[in-house]
Amino acid sequence: MIALLETRPRSGGRSGAKSAGRAARRQADPERRERLDRLRERRQAFFATRIDYVPCRQFLLPGAEKAVAVPPAPPATTSGRVPEDAGRLSSYLAGLYRTRLLSKEEEQYHFRRLNWLKFRAATERGRLDERRATARQMDHVEGLLRDAERSREILVTANLRLVVSIAKKFVNADDSFDELVAEGNVALMRSVDKFDFALGNRFSTYATYAIQRHFFRISHRSRQQRKRFAPADESLRAVPAADPVEGCSQAQVAHLTGLFSRFLDALEPRERDIVVARFGFDGRPPRTFRELGAELGVCKERIRQIQTRAMEKLRGMAADARLEQTVGNWL
Repeated sequence: MIALLETRPRSGGRSGAKSAGRAARRQADPERRERLDRLRERRQAFFATRIDYVPCRQFLLPGAEKAVAVPPAPPATTSGRVPEDAGRLSSYLAGLYRTRLLSKEEEQYHFRRLNWLKFRAATERGRLDERRATARQMDHVEGLLRDAERSREILVTANLRLVVSIAKKFVNADDSFDELVAEGNVALMRSVDKFDFALGNRFSTYATYAIQRHFFRISHRSRQQRKRFAPADESLRAVPAADPVEGCSQAQVAHLTGLFSRFLDALEPRERDIVVARFGFDGRPPRTFRELGAELGVCKERIRQIQTRAMEKLRGMAADARLEQTVGNWL
């Protein structure tokens, strides 16, 4: 009995030593520790990603998976009709008309498949443990999402020409056609994500309303910005910069010129370039927002915003230097 009692702690000591040795080997293996860290980071990103889909009662029925297994037969038409004015369109826009439109059956199939795969992915992920999910389990869910994205791309691509046809009705001198098409494509992608296919309606009806509403918001915002910023632009443009101020001596004009040059140097390089180009201080004709946007690779609204910020800085510097009071004393 005494011998048995004496052997137990020694046996436990050997087991503890083995466990400590395994723990030490795990800590000493940098590659294994790095793999675990990567897996942990992947789990965090995997469970933080939102999976949004349009719910449907059909997904709860036993034969729901069969409905998305086999696509319907495509119609006899293999390509779209190219419009007569395709020669005036860019290669991107002309290529859209060569993409075949989807039939109602194909449209329903892809919307059903898109939301079914997202539903499956969300369901499968909900069954996983956030701390113990394996790479294989996450690969399976991400594979479902990739398949869903393929159906989404098909739906978006087949309806891009709808955006072009609507944008033609909203284009004007202030909103360029390319900018409207880009904004319309964003509205189209949001419409694909929110369309409820189970109601039986055609997607083009829903998307047309969503895109038109988005264009109306853009037009309203542009009008509000023009009303806000146009008076300051026109008041500054009405004053010729190169002409001397009437009633001032040459020394006073030189002082004003030097002061204005110092104000311009205090601006950021892009702000200075835009102010100089907009009001013709470089000796060239004043450039429009659209022309400067093309030169700098940004939209004209961005040029307007930069100019407004620069003008506010110039007014602040003029107020600090008491420029209005100084010129008033000279005159």
